[in-house]
Amino acid sequence: MRIGHMSIFVDDQDKALAFYTGVLGFIKKTEIPLGGHSWLTVVSPEDPDGVELLLEPDQHPAAAAFKKALVADGIPFAMFGVPDVPAEYERLKGLGVTFTQEPLNMGNVTTAVFDDTCGNLIQIAAMHD
Repeated sequence: MRIGHMSIFVDDQDKALAFYTGVLGFIKKTEIPLGGHSWLTVVSPEDPDGVELLLEPDQHPAAAAFKKALVADGIPFAMFGVPDVPAEYERLKGLGVTFTQEPLNMGNVTTAVFDDTCGNLIQIAAMHD
């Protein structure tokens, strides 16, 4: 068994696709129309056959409430690994990304948290010695 897909609830699939590809640098893997929405996934260009991130509509009332509660408490919905958090922070800030937590070194890990424009907080992290 392996992890094939992970979901992230988004308020607008087109906006999410633009952000996750145009800003974060993921690539679109799959788009299958399903009525008013699509099965829409992105992957890391560094691992195009790896885990797919499903940009899933947050239409269910529980999904929207869950997202709002996480954001209100400052809790990231997902975490992405990067080799250098301060460098990625500067790159993303330069592209207009809003951060709720600047790079923070916590011993063996450095993290930062940003708003994905689709209703989620996302953490980037790098492990180090």
